[in-house]
Amino acid sequence: MNQQDQCKLQITNRIGLRFLAVCMLAVIISCSDYEQTVTTLDELVIQDEFNTNGAPNDAIWSYDIGTGNNGWGNNELQFYTNRKENVSVQNGYLLITARKESFQGSSYTSARLLTKGKFEQAYGRYEARIKLPWGQGIWPAFWMLGADIDTNPWPGAGEIDIMEFRGQDPTIVLGTVHGPGYSAGESISKSYTLKNDRFDTGFHVFGIEWAPDYVNFYVDDVLYNQITPADVPGEWVFDKPFYILLNLAVGGSFVGSPNSETVFPQTMLVDYVRVYK
Repeated sequence: MNQQDQCKLQITNRIGLRFLAVCMLAVIISCSDYEQTVTTLDELVIQDEFNTNGAPNDAIWSYDIGTGNNGWGNNELQFYTNRKENVSVQNGYLLITARKESFQGSSYTSARLLTKGKFEQAYGRYEARIKLPWGQGIWPAFWMLGADIDTNPWPGAGEIDIMEFRGQDPTIVLGTVHGPGYSAGESISKSYTLKNDRFDTGFHVFGIEWAPDYVNFYVDDVLYNQITPADVPGEWVFDKPFYILLNLAVGGSFVGSPNSETVFPQTMLVDYVRVYK
C-alpha cells in the first residue's frame, strides 16, 4: 500500500470511528467535574479533509482581508491576505502561515478563513484536528461568531472560542464564550493543560458539543469545560446559527508582540474540519 492509499485509509477509519461514536443513543458520561447527557449526533453535515492541493475550497471558505484592526482586531499586528504565501492546501493539510514581512503598512502577514454566508448552523459537534504554531506573540484560533453579527454587533452576536492558544504557553489551550455582559477580559473561559507534551509538536482534536442549554469543550475527546446559561452573567445568545473561523494572528492584547526569539514563518496545520448535526 502506497503512502497516498494509507492516508486515505486513515481518513476513512477516522470518519468511521466518529460516525459510530456519534450514532450511539444518549448516554451519561461522567468526567471529573461534569456529568453530561450527550445528544445523539447522527449526521455529518459538512467536512473539509483538505485533500485537493491549491487554494481552500471556496464553496466552504472565504477570507477576511485587511489589518488586524480592520474593525475586528485586538491590536493585532498582521495584515490578513488570501495569498498562497499565507494560505494554501498541500498534501492533505490546510496551511495558514504567518510571515514577518512588510506588507500594506504592516510588519506581518497571515490569513483568516471563515464560513460566513456559506455554512452557518445552530448546535451540533464542531471539531478540527490541528497542529499549532508557537512562539511569543503567536495567536492561532478555531472559533465561531453569531451569523447575525452584521446587524447585532459583537459581543451581542456571541462568540464561541473552540480553541485559543498563546504561542508562548505551548502546553495550554483555552475554551471560551463571549456575549453581552461577559466579553473580552470578562469572558467565561477555562484552560486545558496538555500533560508531558506540547501542542506545537503534534496534532490534536479540538471540539465542542453545543446544545440549547450547554456548550461542552473537548481536547482529544476529553471534556474539560461545560458552560451553561447559569454560568453567564448576561444574556445567553447561543441559540442561533454561528459560522466558523480559522485564523493565525500575530501580536495583540491577548498574547503581546513577538520578540527577538519568535521564529518566522509560523504555520498552523489543519488536518480536517468536521461538523455534525
